[in-house]
Amino acid sequence: MKQVVQNYKSGELAVLDVPVPGCKPGGVLVRTSYSLISTGTELMKVSEAGMSMVGKARSRPDQVAKVMQSVATNGLPATYRKVMGKLDSYTPLGYSLCGVVEQVGAGVDDVKVGDLVACAGNEHALHAEVNWVPRNLYARVPEGLAPRHAAFGTVGAIALQGVRQGGPQLGEVALVIGLGLIGQLVVQLLAAAGVRVVGADPDPARCALAEGLGAVACGDPGSAVVENAVAELTDGHGVDQVYLAAGGDSNQPVELAARLCRDRGRVVDIGKCRLDLPWNAYYEKELDVRFSRSYGPGRYDPEYELEGRDYPIGYVRWTERRNLACFLDLAARGRVDVEPLVSHVADFADAVETYRSLEEGELKAVAVLFRYPQEAVEAGAVEPAAPVVAVPRVSRGSAARPAVRAGSPVRLAFVGAGNYATSMLLPHLAGREGVELSAVVTTTALSAANARHKFGFARATTDLDAVLGDDAVDAVFVVTRHSSHAELTRKALLAGKAVFVEKPLALSEDELAGVLAAVEESGNDRLQVGFNRRFSPLLREAKERFGARTGPASLRYLVNAGRLEHGSWYLRQNSEGSRFAGEGGHFVDTASWLLDADPVSVYAVATPGNEDLQVVLGYPDGSTATIGYVTTGAPGFPKETLDLVGDGKVLRLDDFVRASVHGKKRWVSSRLPKARDKGQNAELAAFVRAVRTGGPMPVPLESLVATTAATLAVRTALAGGVPVTLAGTP
Repeated sequence: MKQVVQNYKSGELAVLDVPVPGCKPGGVLVRTSYSLISTGTELMKVSEAGMSMVGKARSRPDQVAKVMQSVATNGLPATYRKVMGKLDSYTPLGYSLCGVVEQVGAGVDDVKVGDLVACAGNEHALHAEVNWVPRNLYARVPEGLAPRHAAFGTVGAIALQGVRQGGPQLGEVALVIGLGLIGQLVVQLLAAAGVRVVGADPDPARCALAEGLGAVACGDPGSAVVENAVAELTDGHGVDQVYLAAGGDSNQPVELAARLCRDRGRVVDIGKCRLDLPWNAYYEKELDVRFSRSYGPGRYDPEYELEGRDYPIGYVRWTERRNLACFLDLAARGRVDVEPLVSHVADFADAVETYRSLEEGELKAVAVLFRYPQEAVEAGAVEPAAPVVAVPRVSRGSAARPAVRAGSPVRLAFVGAGNYATSMLLPHLAGREGVELSAVVTTTALSAANARHKFGFARATTDLDAVLGDDAVDAVFVVTRHSSHAELTRKALLAGKAVFVEKPLALSEDELAGVLAAVEESGNDRLQVGFNRRFSPLLREAKERFGARTGPASLRYLVNAGRLEHGSWYLRQNSEGSRFAGEGGHFVDTASWLLDADPVSVYAVATPGNEDLQVVLGYPDGSTATIGYVTTGAPGFPKETLDLVGDGKVLRLDDFVRASVHGKKRWVSSRLPKARDKGQNAELAAFVRAVRTGGPMPVPLESLVATTAATLAVRTALAGGVPVTLAGTP
């Protein structure tokens, strides 16, 4: 691919052939449609590169200070080599673009291949044909917003953050000093917020442009036009806020701000201008000087920008990504108009010549866009590669399956004693003949003591290793938060225990591989995942009544999951996985059990934000299962309804309360009200029996792995927008 670069030592600009970046987890590869030249920031950088070494030093005293510190620490020769090596290297240009998602990295589920996104960042939204952009530095482009306009997203976010720092209120008057690209956007944003705006800039054309975009009056900073307009609009009191969007070495902007601002007014620095504040003027008016840091909260924080750790909206309403999305929304709804700011659109191949024309003044521009080859963009948008997800092969060692000594109880240990364990599992095990609750392990002492008191565990502890090393424990139940399931399962298998782990078995392909590696290393395949619905007596009877099939079938499974309460740990997708990754295995397993096969393909689509999912599973005989996992339904509607259609027969399940089969004969379950039995009791009985006898686990390990792999593949299918093939590893 091609990218614009500059050598900071020589000032050389070039369009280089460079490798396409890899698609790392937590971000997306974006093929650029348009990128925006910042005629302020970028041209300043280009101009600095053309200076002498003395000129460079004068323009960047902060860097000179770092060099002097390095000399004191490392010596002159080492520092010289380091500095010259850095200067004599190519550096990128650009930080605002719009493009099409070409590939989606692991952990990203809010966009898919073919989506149009706006991207930000001077390391990620570069003037290049393809960029890798982390999650918090892109935003989906609203429908109807042209790509060339969405390319303004980053500079729009900068202007928007500056306005937020000023705290404008309806009816106030503001002065914007500097009517370049940022200044023009600030004028529009303030006007949209109900603020009357006066602009100041020495360029008459920019003044006229700002007036056309909503400013009441504009003029040269040294003219009477600006002062007269401020006096008339404010009854002589001065403006409520001043926005410094100018650059250069002149101190005129800060002096003008002090003169025209009202008592206790606000001065916001957005650009990079000289800030020798006249002390008396600022002190006497007690002016509030504020700085606006680029796109907003999150900027320069590597955990936010690179690792994708968002700030909670209750504490930080407007992060840089939310500012980016907000500006795009304003542009899409016509509250901000960027088209009048586009002075020139150049082909990307002409990038070097465009920079030269701008630097030498031949091209007078507020904003310049690079246009990228459309055939490349279209190819990325409509020809996504069809991914293949490997289903790991199960390899067992040679360890024997131990059986419990005749007459002895099956001794169980619980790791975790949360709501599900205490409400859905332990009530079926406490007091069960032939079962002994030996130990409960929790991270907090009190929860372990409560579980011991309520269910009669022989002991309560927080020492997991002691329980896993206890030969008296036959089986371990892992009933903790999702993120710990795979690791705890792996440890218990290696300790030689039979394991019952609640769904999900794993949240990633690597976690699943780790569990299977433990099976192979230990020879211990005594594993059951809490897929209980296949054990429901009502559903088992309905399947028996439906009978065998000779042809493919269609299954529809609607899961009315509902919304989660605010603060639920299920919402912590970065650490605990998505809701479907956590719960979806239930429904995949049920469908596969009803169809007597493991899925071979997965396709998924979702509404914005992945609130409602439609997952389509394909099976070897041509059967399909569609799982609708929705959160926006009515809370009073049943949670789970299922229909299986094939061979002239229909099986219907209504929320594990009633079932029916329609065919040559009709069968309907009892209409008497019953409690929902989703199979936990029968599942636990089957598990305890397998542990006692040493017989096979209730569900084959191969099936558990296939279900887990298919559930995880939903994320890949959502990201790619195409069906995913599930293929066994050799």
